[in-house]
Amino acid sequence: MIKTGAQHIEMLRDGRQVYINGQTAGDVTAHPAFRQTIRSVGMLYDFQARPDNRALMTFEVPESGGQRANRIWQLPRSHAELVERRTALEAWTELHYGFLGRAPDHVASCISGMFMGIDVFEAYDKTRAGAFADYYRYARDNELYLTYVIINPQADRSKSAGEQQDRFLTAGVVDQDAAGLTIRGAKMLATGGIMANEVFVTCIQPLREGDEPYAVSFAVPMNAGGLKILSRKSYEESAASVFDNPLASRFDENDAVLYFENVKVPWERVFINGDIAMCQRQFHATPAHVFQNYQAQIRLMVKMRFLVGIARRIAETNGVINFPQVREMLGVLAAQNTMVDALVHAMEVKGRMLGAYFVPDAHTLYSAQVLTQQLYAGVILALRDLAGGGLIMLPSSVQDFADPELCSLIEKTQQSPVSSSKGRVKFFKLAWDAIGSEFASRHTQYEMFYAGATFVTKGHSFRTFDWDRCTQLVDHMLDSYSLDDEVDRAAPVAA
Repeated sequence: MIKTGAQHIEMLRDGRQVYINGQTAGDVTAHPAFRQTIRSVGMLYDFQARPDNRALMTFEVPESGGQRANRIWQLPRSHAELVERRTALEAWTELHYGFLGRAPDHVASCISGMFMGIDVFEAYDKTRAGAFADYYRYARDNELYLTYVIINPQADRSKSAGEQQDRFLTAGVVDQDAAGLTIRGAKMLATGGIMANEVFVTCIQPLREGDEPYAVSFAVPMNAGGLKILSRKSYEESAASVFDNPLASRFDENDAVLYFENVKVPWERVFINGDIAMCQRQFHATPAHVFQNYQAQIRLMVKMRFLVGIARRIAETNGVINFPQVREMLGVLAAQNTMVDALVHAMEVKGRMLGAYFVPDAHTLYSAQVLTQQLYAGVILALRDLAGGGLIMLPSSVQDFADPELCSLIEKTQQSPVSSSKGRVKFFKLAWDAIGSEFASRHTQYEMFYAGATFVTKGHSFRTFDWDRCTQLVDHMLDSYSLDDEVDRAAPVAA
């Protein structure tokens, strides 16, 4: 089906157990910690359901008799289809300016990438492969919004999951029978989970011998019996108004720890059970890891455009756009923006066929991750440098404008050569929410670590680079001369 916003919001009224501020949230679609962001997700679905966006946002499912699905589930069979899919993801991302890191297109990209490598699952276990293939089709045809939890609680990082003081700190199998698995323990970090329909649960971190109970891969609804969703602080709930926090009030996707209290998972939702090697292979022997992080780079590409737009507007608002040093700084930001854009396009141009499917180039992707992990914090610092005190020299809240005397003082103290006082305050409130607020700080941390620690992304870059092509050039150079030849040339000529 092509889901609408109203349909998605109604699907979230399913009795899920979300905990925040010491109590259960009840209906998350009405709770002040989540309701506005949930409506922003609904906006995504309304956008793709519009008749004039049908070709942009949907594709005809093969062998379906004309049924269409969102392009987040599309399995590209050519470079052109990969670009069509990216164009759809780009259009969706522009609706949230890149601030929904786990919008529906992210985990859909992961699951689609795994399906493109279904032969890896079949080599492992044909029954589990069949369950996974059925789940991909089910999620696609019912347009599920999926989140995932693929990281174990930090606890004692020097010990494996099975060596922790609490054996079931990390979610793992406590029992299995003819009906399925019983899961107990915690997983992180369910970004967007409070707004999602279901959660994909597995482990992307390396596991050791003895960790087999944690080497699982499965999916359950967010309202599964025994599943507890422990929300972090809501920035949306703390936002005074849209005017004061235009991003946090509408795009705080939230993050949560999931605790599985003897959650029953039926066999038809179990894709890996007790196989440490297969937990890694599902990501790296299939296109999944590349495909999901390609989506993340598309999102970052849009977010960079937004941030660079803020930089330009800061310079204009403060009347410094013609200062040479400011133009130099903007020039660097423009180059960094274009680098991210170029890397996304290069992933596509350098892509290759993998069986029947066309996938982005792995090393270009990992190069982008290595560079952008270091880039993002620097971009934020540059914007802070440009803005100076303008980010904090702002009225306390929108209520200040309701008082005539305060409003008059705001007009005197908030001046700009290109904007009214109200326009200046409105813009700098947005800039602060993007680069300086608690919401913004969370995004800086997210962009630095969502792909893993920096040594992890650098390791992927090392692993996928064509070293032979480089060392062959070195060898060719070394083979072009020899010590013996040089000695012979240097030998004195006999008289």
